[in-house]
Amino acid sequence: MVILSEGHNTMKIITGADAGCTLNSAAEALNTFYRAFNQKDITLMETVWLPSDEPSMDNPIGGIRRGWPEIRGGYEKLFASGVNVYVEFYDYTLQEQDSFALAVGRERGYCDASGERVPLEIRTSRLFVRRDGKWRQMHHHGSVEYPSLLASYQKAVLGQVLELTRESQ
Repeated sequence: MVILSEGHNTMKIITGADAGCTLNSAAEALNTFYRAFNQKDITLMETVWLPSDEPSMDNPIGGIRRGWPEIRGGYEKLFASGVNVYVEFYDYTLQEQDSFALAVGRERGYCDASGERVPLEIRTSRLFVRRDGKWRQMHHHGSVEYPSLLASYQKAVLGQVLELTRESQ
């Protein structure tokens, strides 16, 4: 098992700026994800995610999405929305086995919508699997750190704050 930790200065902040477009290691796949996200590149994003019904994503904007087609739809909607979201990954560990890797840490960044900049602080985990020699993302979970930030982010991206309903409890 490989365990790397930014907290011990063995890893640097991941923004995607250094990403080559290969998926030969879990670290490269993680970096490629942030490049695709920050550059709103759906084609590159598609190379990072496992292209099947297996992946899942759970976040405060898209809710729970299952399968690459649903996940892709969420990214397409965000990328086409005119909202600019930028995040970088820091304070993390990357634990790697032969066929899977788990990245757990924090994202910080911002969301620009309608001339208003909303700061973002998100607790994030990503699971990658190795298939056919390439590392692909299988799961993502993100939770906004503070309720007030969550409300501001939802309002900026969705135009409203999502209400908790009985069905979602």
